[in-house]
Amino acid sequence: MTRTTRIPLVIATLAFALGATTARAAQDAPMPGMQHDPMPAAGMAAPADTRDPHAYSGGYTLESGPYAMQGKRLLRLGDEQTVATVLFDSLEAVRSNGSNSQAYDAVAWFGRDYDRLVIKAEGEVAHGKVQEARTEALWSHAVATFWDAQLGLRYDSGIGPDRRWLAFGVQGLAPYWFEVDATAYIGDGGRTALRLGAEYEALITQRLILQPRIEANLYGKSDAESDLGKGLSDVTAGVRLRYEFSRQFAPYVGVEWSGRFGETADLARAAGERARNTRYVAGVRFWF
Repeated sequence: MTRTTRIPLVIATLAFALGATTARAAQDAPMPGMQHDPMPAAGMAAPADTRDPHAYSGGYTLESGPYAMQGKRLLRLGDEQTVATVLFDSLEAVRSNGSNSQAYDAVAWFGRDYDRLVIKAEGEVAHGKVQEARTEALWSHAVATFWDAQLGLRYDSGIGPDRRWLAFGVQGLAPYWFEVDATAYIGDGGRTALRLGAEYEALITQRLILQPRIEANLYGKSDAESDLGKGLSDVTAGVRLRYEFSRQFAPYVGVEWSGRFGETADLARAAGERARNTRYVAGVRFWF
């Protein structure tokens, strides 16, 4: 390439570079009417001319101003509402090993979103007598979006000796919509226990719902009077199929498999009872 041909090429290259620099400078230049002050760092005081976030109200509040209603404030947010609910998750007839019995599992609560009183009751009745019953009175406090911590008392009754426990646990909604309940107990005489439960609701249709559930009980100390052994005591797994005529009322049918393990199974066999059992159930689920 001759010197004569290189000169136009150099001039074209310089012109292109100058044009690109000018365009970049135009992009970086502030537009008219726009502020480009640096954002204040976290923890720094807001600028003096920052708009008051409450200025839109014109100084009015829920209790003052020309449009305020006299007397008791009527407007309440959702977490300010006090709600009372009673839910019978199961009220059923049970058929097992040629014998009939009845069982119930209910919960009631009174309070608000963050704090409420919770009563849990579960038991079984046969031949007109309560075979076993568990009742808990708990204070429930929301500790996360889907989780409550619970603290209170548990009382066991039935054909065996009555037992009293201090209860502490968590209850909530785990990922993938599993409802989880885990509670630890401390009782008289150094007794300890742990109760774990989980269930899931599978919507076959908007009204037909399949509900599998599993529950396990563990004890830290043997209690021969109550036919309970140390360690893993029993596991119950079952499934119920219900049809919701309304959200408040749904009949169902189901089947459960229960098993006693370890020392508890040995105590059952010594009393002439089975360590494994299948139960067929039919009942209703309702709340109000």
